[in-house]
Amino acid sequence: MRILAVDHGEKRIGLALSDPTGTIAGPLKVIEHVSRAIDAAQVAGLAVQNDAGLIVVGQSFDEEGKPNPAGRRAGRFADELRNQTSLPVELWDESFSTRDARSARIQLGVSRRDRAGHQDAFAAVVILQSYLESIRNS
Repeated sequence: MRILAVDHGEKRIGLALSDPTGTIAGPLKVIEHVSRAIDAAQVAGLAVQNDAGLIVVGQSFDEEGKPNPAGRRAGRFADELRNQTSLPVELWDESFSTRDARSARIQLGVSRRDRAGHQDAFAAVVILQSYLESIRNS
C-alpha cells in the first residue's frame, strides 16, 4: 500500500509518497498554501491519483509534548482532510523533520546551490520514512 505524507506549513505543503510496498519514501511535490479547504482537496486528490491507502500528516510538539501552534494547525488540516476523503488520516510526530532533511541532503553531498530553497518535500520524506520504519519495527 502506498502512503502519502504531508509536511504542512504556513506557506507551502510538502508531500512525499511511499513505494507500493510501503518501504521507501520519496518526494512527490510541493503545493502552495491557499486555504485549509482547498489545500486539503488538493492533497486528497493527489492521494487518490497516486493510489495511496493512507495519509500521514506531520505534527510538531513543544517541550511538554503538547502540539505547538504549527502542530495545532497540522491537526486542523488533518481534520479537514478527514472531511474530504474516506482514506484514513494519521498524525505523526514531525519534530525536526526540516532540519533532518537539510542534514541528510548535506550528507549526500548535495551542493549548497542545489540545497537552496525550500525543504518541504524532503521534510515530508523524513516524516514518511520515520513512519514506515516505525511500522516495520512494530
